[in-house]
Amino acid sequence: MVDPEWWISGVWDGCPIRHYLEQRDVTAIFRFLHARGLSYGVIAAAVGISPNRAAEIAKGVRQVSAYDVLERVAVGLSIPRTSMGLGRPADLNQQRSGPLDSRSDPHQSGESQGQAPNHLRPTATSAPIALARIRTGLDEALASASVSSRQLELIEESTAELVLIYPATPPAVMLSRLTTECAEVQVLSRRRQPALIQARLSATAALLATMCADALMRLGHVGEARLWYRTAIHAADDSAEGPIRVLVRAQAAMLPYYFGDPRQAVSTTDAALAVAAPPCPSGTLAAAGRARALARIGAADAAREGIEQARRLFDECGDADSDAAFRFPAKRLLLYLSGALTWVGDTSAAYRC
Repeated sequence: MVDPEWWISGVWDGCPIRHYLEQRDVTAIFRFLHARGLSYGVIAAAVGISPNRAAEIAKGVRQVSAYDVLERVAVGLSIPRTSMGLGRPADLNQQRSGPLDSRSDPHQSGESQGQAPNHLRPTATSAPIALARIRTGLDEALASASVSSRQLELIEESTAELVLIYPATPPAVMLSRLTTECAEVQVLSRRRQPALIQARLSATAALLATMCADALMRLGHVGEARLWYRTAIHAADDSAEGPIRVLVRAQAAMLPYYFGDPRQAVSTTDAALAVAAPPCPSGTLAAAGRARALARIGAADAAREGIEQARRLFDECGDADSDAAFRFPAKRLLLYLSGALTWVGDTSAAYRC
């Protein structure tokens, strides 16, 4: 039910859980466990209180200060008693200092012979103890985070809302909203985060950067758009999420297609398809964009092959109908294919799209 390692390496609200244990903050302890999937009923049963009381403690309505209740919390939740200052004074002194008389006589300790006192000399057990402290510190460093799970969820929810409203929002207005979100993600990304949290932050940064790039492109700021697409690709690769890596490259190909050399659009979509394993809707976007760019530079046969590739990918992993940004439903596929067919001169097939 409760992993004892949580009390060593766990983090709550950006702070090592051991700090809350030292403060006997049962509210933080209950919230920490609840965030890890334990219901208030399970927590209450372990501690020997009612579920309602456990919920009230977690919400801060009730405070726990009675020594016997603190003991039940420690025992029931497998928390080391000493972490909450519940150990017996005699036991604590014994652990901290060991036998006193072995250090009180300089002749017995070896100090008279120029040797270090016993308590400063390495012993058979000092190395394991030192390693244990290093391990604990390393665990804390790996688990430390300056963003809570709920905070990250709120950032992701806000980003998803921006993706939804992006197509219908003027680019200048959108950039104003994106500025605030990007600034927050930037601050959090500068601090060391656990790998899973950092991956989610980087994925969010990739989506935000892609929207910034596209909005700047629509406003005609080609140079800035190019730099933001570069940032989006960097963030996507840092997230290690395949679909996002494909998406940002497929979107980035639009810049050279509309404002540069279409051959660069071909190479960018090639890069997108190279990381599209397994196939995903963004891979269909990349294939369709590649076919359109090939048709524009006059590579008719390659363009027709690209059209068939895009159709096959859509049949395999087509996107649902949606007007949200970065989605690639059937209507958008037909728009791209009709453009490609027009460029190769097959206008009758383009009309049928």
